[in-house]
Amino acid sequence: MPGFEVFGEEEKKEILEVLETGVLFRYEFADKRNGVYKVEAFEQAFAKLCGVPYALAVSSGTAALRVALAALGISPGDEVITQGFTFVATWEAILESGAIPVFTEVDETLNMDPEDLEPKITKKTKAIIPVHMLGAQARIKEIVDIAARYGIPVIEDTAQACGGTIDGQYLGTFGDMGTFSFDSVKTITTGEGGMIVTKNRKLYLNASEFHDHGHDHNPNLERGLEGRRFFGFNFRMMELQGAIGLAQLAKLESIIAEQRRHKRAIKEVMEEFEGITFRKVPDPNGDTATFLAFFLPDGEKAAKFNKILSQAGAGAIYFKENSWHYYPKWEHLLKGLTLCRTGWPFRNREDRVDLDYLGNALPRTDTIFERLLVYPIPVKMTQERMETITTAIRKAAKEVL
Repeated sequence: MPGFEVFGEEEKKEILEVLETGVLFRYEFADKRNGVYKVEAFEQAFAKLCGVPYALAVSSGTAALRVALAALGISPGDEVITQGFTFVATWEAILESGAIPVFTEVDETLNMDPEDLEPKITKKTKAIIPVHMLGAQARIKEIVDIAARYGIPVIEDTAQACGGTIDGQYLGTFGDMGTFSFDSVKTITTGEGGMIVTKNRKLYLNASEFHDHGHDHNPNLERGLEGRRFFGFNFRMMELQGAIGLAQLAKLESIIAEQRRHKRAIKEVMEEFEGITFRKVPDPNGDTATFLAFFLPDGEKAAKFNKILSQAGAGAIYFKENSWHYYPKWEHLLKGLTLCRTGWPFRNREDRVDLDYLGNALPRTDTIFERLLVYPIPVKMTQERMETITTAIRKAAKEVL
């Protein structure tokens, strides 16, 4: 990761085809396009990859979540369960829909712990959003099975795991809807952008119309005469993003292959030492290898280990201190910080329930993260950089373990 590492002539060609038409909007202007519809082509290619009938391109991964929640009819007072390790966008989208985020522990997959999911389901639970974090799978089959027993829809947040699979089936296609991000640091990127996939035509139509101010996209009418079933918002992707997405999608397989090669080389060095263990990956063959997550025996050793790595120019990410992905560090959630003068969505809610979140609510997750270090895996890595990392790992292991 990320996809911008492999930008080349292919992206330029697709972009130029758009610029030659002068049409950046995904809809209308048929007489000027010369048959060029890049966003639509990107959607079709992405749906084909995932093996689903419907894909909708949107303006961001965050937008994808918000549109998916709207398509499912999520409303004020509903509860939506997600996990305590995710990018803030997951729960921001829940709050923006008026619903209440409920957080589960993660297990050593670093994703939603199914054992903590079922106890948090209530009569108010109207959706579950497991997140495939750091390029590898949640225990999605178990999660979907639990959801099915209660009749609760599942949105798979696949922002960080585009191209991942379990038993050959693409992540994002196990639940009712799957969402993806193509932002600047994702496996494939359009700068900003996202995608929603589903097998359900009704949900697709809801999403398609909501993301475009409610336009019903009647092919027999010009755009200005189209009708609406409900109001929506603007979450559209534009043609330049679609053009880049087409070129990037064609490179996804090779991107993942290179990441796997680099991850394997680093992991093999770590495997030389007792005391280093690894994240559990439900299907190693379907790992996108965007990250290598590993554990030290305890938090003290993890800190010492990473200090040595950092001194050697090969520091890892210590997510326990990360303020964007880790529940106890979300001060704006924990303190209920908002621009709304009424305190909404934390206070003065439609359901008359004030939202209060405690920083120590996920103790099992906290214990896991004390020991966790993570390396992002680039698509391109020089031999010199590889040697810097592996030499630093050997040095740290010999001094700490």
